[in-house]
Amino acid sequence: MDLDGALRERLVDAGVELVLSEGTAFVGLREIARRAGVSHGAPRRYFPTHRALLSAIARRGFEELGARSAAATAETAAPREKLTALARVYVTYALERRGMFELMFRHDLLDSGRQHEAADGPRLREATLPMFERVVDLVARCRAEAVEPAAAVTAAALWTNLHGIAQLWSWGSLQLALGGPGDGGPDRLIEAALDAHLGPTAW
Repeated sequence: MDLDGALRERLVDAGVELVLSEGTAFVGLREIARRAGVSHGAPRRYFPTHRALLSAIARRGFEELGARSAAATAETAAPREKLTALARVYVTYALERRGMFELMFRHDLLDSGRQHEAADGPRLREATLPMFERVVDLVARCRAEAVEPAAAVTAAALWTNLHGIAQLWSWGSLQLALGGPGDGGPDRLIEAALDAHLGPTAW
């Protein structure tokens, strides 16, 4: 990696640390520069706008989530088992990397539209849409139906359900409603969401 690439990665590293420790609202070019030990103007060479900086940080999150998902599904071939593994990885990532998880899906803050081309790589939409497309494919295989449009709607509903589980669990709301975390933590809710959208597993 050349010096420019190394500095850019250092700036993104500083941004990731800031998102995880302080949250998205506190991420700014000046604070990133301070934490990375460079001049205030240095980040502008790589991130001309605040949205560009947040998008670079969010891409790092999708890379992390993608790596975890690949590892979790490597040993199984059954669509339902793969989908269950992906759902658990998704919720676990949300609970462990809260600031990053919140940023990754704030497309109102990110350069995710087709008109925004990242100078250093693919647009953010090209980094995020494959995750959803994989879920759509697995849902279709579980339900033995065509990929579009029914499977996409079911996948979107399942995703919404999982995102809600992750968010409400991180806030403590579900534990309150259920009278405590119970055995297995959010796993029982994940299974219930899968059963609700795909039907119970046949034994």
